[in-house]
Amino acid sequence: MPDLSISTIVAFMAYVAIVLSIGFYAYFRTKNATDYFLGGRDLSPSVSAISAGASDMSGWVLLGLPGYAYLAGLEAAWISIGLVIGVAANWLLMAKRLRIYSALLGDAVTLPTYLQRRFTDKTPWLKSIASVSILLFFLFYVGSGLIAGGKLFNEVFGFDYHMAVIVSVVLILFYTLFGGFLAVSWTDVFQGLLMLLALACVPILVISQTGGVDQFIAQINQQNSQLLNLFTDVEGNVLGWMMIVSTMGWGLGYFGQPHILARFMAIRSASETEQAATIGVVWALSCYLLAILVGLSGIAYLPEVLPDSEKVFIALTSLIFHPLIAGILLAAILAAIMSTVDSQLLVCSSSLAEDLYPLVTKKDVSAEKRLQIGRIAVVVLAMMATVLAMEPDNKVLDVVSYAWAGLGASLGPAILVSLYWRRMTARGALAGVLIGGVTVMIWSRAEGGIFDLYALVPGFVLSLVAIVTVSLMDKRGLDSSTEQSFKDMHQQVIASK
Repeated sequence: MPDLSISTIVAFMAYVAIVLSIGFYAYFRTKNATDYFLGGRDLSPSVSAISAGASDMSGWVLLGLPGYAYLAGLEAAWISIGLVIGVAANWLLMAKRLRIYSALLGDAVTLPTYLQRRFTDKTPWLKSIASVSILLFFLFYVGSGLIAGGKLFNEVFGFDYHMAVIVSVVLILFYTLFGGFLAVSWTDVFQGLLMLLALACVPILVISQTGGVDQFIAQINQQNSQLLNLFTDVEGNVLGWMMIVSTMGWGLGYFGQPHILARFMAIRSASETEQAATIGVVWALSCYLLAILVGLSGIAYLPEVLPDSEKVFIALTSLIFHPLIAGILLAAILAAIMSTVDSQLLVCSSSLAEDLYPLVTKKDVSAEKRLQIGRIAVVVLAMMATVLAMEPDNKVLDVVSYAWAGLGASLGPAILVSLYWRRMTARGALAGVLIGGVTVMIWSRAEGGIFDLYALVPGFVLSLVAIVTVSLMDKRGLDSSTEQSFKDMHQQVIASK
């Protein structure tokens, strides 16, 4: 075990105490299933925006993305560009309509329920397959967060990796299990601010200690002048269209991320989504830019090449800060992990309790029963993700990329089109969910040639094609009540402007 400063341990314990206290307080504010899964639809614009950003920016923003920049330089910026565009498009195209539509459709608190009610679908297929897609891909996503937690506790405290994963999941379970969406959203704001502080402090101090911006750039160029070229790789080769499309294509994933879309559904008023959008875009731009700078700081400052590039933030923090400050900043990694995993566990549990359980039992379930089932589901799903995280050699960014693509391609096009196209049908939505998810699973296993393109891009495009084609071919079309419901919801959108 490494020699630990008491200050570092105290800083870590203080962070954990604050997070658990928020969860304990939120427990007394959680009275029913709507409170537990959507916080009573009463989030302010700032809380909605920051918690959406924090739940998006898991451990990969402090580990995976800086690690990519540490290895590849500004090549990593293409992911950030795509993600910022994705954040802006997600808020502007989806937030207001999803808030209005989900509330009007019988207070739908999950995306599968929203889809089922949007098309008045009498069959169980759309709702159940959308739910299974969420559970399948989120297990990998939660697993990636626990891998990041294992790496953190292993590096900082010297814990055995497997024990470190278990410690991470126990901490997350406590406040998610009891406080639900309110605890998750409030802790996400605290954790998001801590993440931003950490991402800002590291490059600022490194630039200062290297003698200013000019010397910082000179140090990087001394290592490899291609690292600061946005259009070439580290060997000087011009980046191909496939690489640029693949990295920028990450932005398409935002349309299908249930833990982010839940914040749109939970904001207290549709009229406040524009204010939240501004906060969310500025937040994302700041965090992604700073994460790239952290990776570049590692190139300029660290005396030796790290065997694991994803530990560049940990290495810099431990090297340049006082132990107390280092403990606070290292806690930001735990914050990034927890702020995403808690949201994902909550989405999975809501999908089980609200969508799959009533379908399987074929009976109405009371709000109290759904709340109980949701809490049990959180524990079960956390245990399953823990098993997936027990392989320490997995890269956080690799696991995240698969889950992100699966959710973005299966749910994203269906949700997006359903908010705008009146002619879309339940069969079209089902085709989109299936084609998008299956494409990602098959594409991700192939290698070489066109299959080097990030699976999200073809998955998203093929899902859109399936939705439009099947909807137009669906002779059943929409019944009059579904068409009238869509018109009524559209009028609400107009009235909210």
